[in-house]
Amino acid sequence: MRTNRAIMGLAGIGLALSVAGCGNAGSETSDTIDVEVSEDAASSFDDGTRMKELADSGEITIGVKYDQPGIGFMPAGADAPVGFDPEIGKILAASLGIAPEDITWKETISDNREPFLQEGEVDLVIASYSITDDRQKVVGQAGPYYVTGQQLLVPSDSDIETLDDVKGTEVCSVTGSTSLDNIKNEGATPRGFDTYSECVDQVLDGTVDAMTTDGAILLGYAAEHPDELKVVVDPFSEENYGVGYSKDLPEMCAWIQDTLQSAEDDGTWGEAFDATLGKSGVDTPKPPAMNDCPAA
Repeated sequence: MRTNRAIMGLAGIGLALSVAGCGNAGSETSDTIDVEVSEDAASSFDDGTRMKELADSGEITIGVKYDQPGIGFMPAGADAPVGFDPEIGKILAASLGIAPEDITWKETISDNREPFLQEGEVDLVIASYSITDDRQKVVGQAGPYYVTGQQLLVPSDSDIETLDDVKGTEVCSVTGSTSLDNIKNEGATPRGFDTYSECVDQVLDGTVDAMTTDGAILLGYAAEHPDELKVVVDPFSEENYGVGYSKDLPEMCAWIQDTLQSAEDDGTWGEAFDATLGKSGVDTPKPPAMNDCPAA
């Protein structure tokens, strides 16, 4: 598979440090699934649509995270990212007749997801990309393909089982995140770190009592340390992960929605979850219902 790392100045340096902190995270917790590549995809789409163009070209560029084990992660020495988001990308590409080896993966961080879509740097963004009203003012977002929410990552022998149990404890997350504000409101003492991996290390060595962020991210780290860490408490926020596309290409929404729905119905979605986030030991959740596409 071809990959294309974006050069992002200081933000890129931060990502490199985060990945380094994870060691070989993601290399042993994510498998890949076999996707059925449509043999006559081009004939399924109308002329002039972006899907027809992609199917005819046999290539697609997809932006994913490279620093989130279980979701989107580039292992050292690998030629393609692994995780739930890349698996969703392969499912979408296969419906266009594009094999996994013909996908160009582009490292995408939170700050450049909208610019990449607006400037045509990528065809899709699948990067723990929560659907919000503000984002949908500038880009299209289809889905959701996964629903998560803020939870806690604690040592396997921790007594923390409910949100009430965090009162008086120290809980870490990345500096400047809303997760820290939320956990402070629950009576915990927030501790901020530059990267998620630093925060995980603090939980592992007992410096802090717990880590908090989206449950999907926490599941990835729990899968890295299944005997040492676990995810607890019911989600106390809601994040709907969607697939980003250019707002100038509204026809992509129905294609994305239909492909995701088919993957949910035929079990491919569940296989993708089991091979990635499911490695944490959590049960495969019920797939979310699709949103309606915007009116043409």
